[in-house]
Amino acid sequence: MKKITGMMIYYYFVCHRKLWFFNNDLTMEHNSELVSIGKLIDETSYSREKKNILIEENINIDFIKDWKVIHEVKKSRKIEKASEWQLKYYLFLLKEKGIEIEKGILDYPLLRKREEVFLSDEDINKLKEVIKSIEEILGEKRPPQMTKKQICNKCAYYELCHI
Repeated sequence: MKKITGMMIYYYFVCHRKLWFFNNDLTMEHNSELVSIGKLIDETSYSREKKNILIEENINIDFIKDWKVIHEVKKSRKIEKASEWQLKYYLFLLKEKGIEIEKGILDYPLLRKREEVFLSDEDINKLKEVIKSIEEILGEKRPPQMTKKQICNKCAYYELCHI
């Protein structure tokens, strides 16, 4: 079984089918203009920070301030819940390794907004359930059934699911 990545946590809250495709190396992001814009924002924002800190090959933190606050840079707040849980997963994994991080911050440079994210005991229990559910989804031989959502229209996997 592969290690659960931050991207898997993010995709779990966006779409279970997308999570399954991603895990089975059916990646469509390279064709998405929106994904390219997001990467450009990530690359050009906060240029003074040491960015993309890879920890044990399963989490890639955008940047850390003094090992007290971790930052995740996002293009928009449209899928904020998934972004919050991705950041909580980072806080959880670091806590499991004995690294206490004060909080996480979701940065939206285009919107000039920030959202603070904290990890509670309730969140830890939810993350353990989410991890178990992700492992079940990834263990399936077929992708989960498609569920039409409003975000499907802008998804990199749209053609794979709908055409």
